[in-house]
Amino acid sequence: MLQPLTLVLGGAASGKSAYAEGLVRAAGRPRIYLATAEAHDAEMRAKLERHRARRGPDWRTVEAARDIGPALAQAGSGDVVLLDCATMWLSNHLLAESDLAQAEAALVAALDSCAAPVVVVSNEVGLSVVPDNALARRFQNAQGALNQRLAARAGLVVNVIAGLPQVLKGTLP
Repeated sequence: MLQPLTLVLGGAASGKSAYAEGLVRAAGRPRIYLATAEAHDAEMRAKLERHRARRGPDWRTVEAARDIGPALAQAGSGDVVLLDCATMWLSNHLLAESDLAQAEAALVAALDSCAAPVVVVSNEVGLSVVPDNALARRFQNAQGALNQRLAARAGLVVNVIAGLPQVLKGTLP
């Protein structure tokens, strides 16, 4: 059985999204996919299409680039939600020059009040070098803080490296 909140971390192209999709699929419930990525170029459109094809047609997809609360509020207790991903959500807010503290507080409140279990995918950024520009350093610090806050709330935290899961907290269902 899935925890109310599960966090799946990993680096870029680590297999974290595919792993999270497997966790959600194994729950055997109707699946909601909260898509936070925005396709600003052909490469990103192709990546999103690959993800869509891999998931298949039996997911209800909700586009939620920044405002995730309404989608989480509509999820029922019989559903399971995959939020993919917190990193793109944070990037969207940074680029929109949102109040990050307010956005994060709203995200956490929406996760806490969601009736369905939620699996959140997020990039682990703490293993990389300190970026050479202010925006990238701000992003890295904000992402690290968000990951820590989500991990503290999650009943299950998994780090995916080369497609292999490492349980950091909790027990796999």
